[in-house]
Amino acid sequence: QVQLVESGGGLVQAGGSLRLSCAASGRTFSSYNMGWFRQAPGKEREFVAAITCEGGSTYYADSVKGRFTISRINAKNTVYLQMNSLKPDDTADYYCAARSYCGTYYYSTGALYDYWGQGTHVTVSS
Repeated sequence: QVQLVESGGGLVQAGGSLRLSCAASGRTFSSYNMGWFRQAPGKEREFVAAITCEGGSTYYADSVKGRFTISRINAKNTVYLQMNSLKPDDTADYYCAARSYCGTYYYSTGALYDYWGQGTHVTVSS
């Protein structure tokens, strides 16, 4: 069992930055691929970014590529999402998720992730 707790959301002006954190419980954090997803009001959940178990590979949605960076520190059981050059369209609830798999397939498929956090809200004002 893995419990995930996100933090770092808030209100920021367009062009600004935020860093989201996701702290995981348990001793096997390095056995999980980690992902960030988001859901805006009235929209479906969408993939944002993912990172493999040891951090060797990262993946991004086209909409955030070049602006967001996912990273992890396994010794701290934490995954981060650095968000720069934020836009109003980035406004959403952001969720981290853990998948008991260390490969590189289907990283953007939310249904394949085993554990989810409660989410943290990001509002980007214009």
